[in-house]
Amino acid sequence: MRKLGTAIAALGLAAIGLAAPATTAQAAELGTQGAGCNAQWPGRDGYVRAWDGVDCRGAFLGGTAGNDPDWNAEGGGFMGASDRASSVMNSGYYGGKDVVAFYRYQNYAYQDGYTCLAPGEKYADYLGDNRFFNGTDVDSVDNDIRSHLWVYASACAAGSWLT
Repeated sequence: MRKLGTAIAALGLAAIGLAAPATTAQAAELGTQGAGCNAQWPGRDGYVRAWDGVDCRGAFLGGTAGNDPDWNAEGGGFMGASDRASSVMNSGYYGGKDVVAFYRYQNYAYQDGYTCLAPGEKYADYLGDNRFFNGTDVDSVDNDIRSHLWVYASACAAGSWLT
């Protein structure tokens, strides 16, 4: 009887083990689809991320620990994401180039407007209330990011910070 109980227990644990990967995959998919920025927060992992919906919901547009000069091209962490972001996240590490500068145009075109997200801010859950900066305020950031670059905080002007 004892062997039967042990066998049933082992079989139950194996079944749970087989079910766990599907549950984890489903949770990851749901997290990408709409859990909100607080639930999406991964901790400090060195990445910048973007979603096409507000509050880190909707389609996940991409994420990378590096720079991306063109959110439409392959190779930088974002592809086909240009002019789609409505929320962004900075889960980069503190120190050095820990601020993400988002640019209105490809190749980090400063003169056409940029905006910055500090690591302590974590995310901007609604880009519609922010404007690009180039000495004066220009167009809304919502659905208008085309590149990003990791920079020192000193590279960002007083009026250029995302909220």
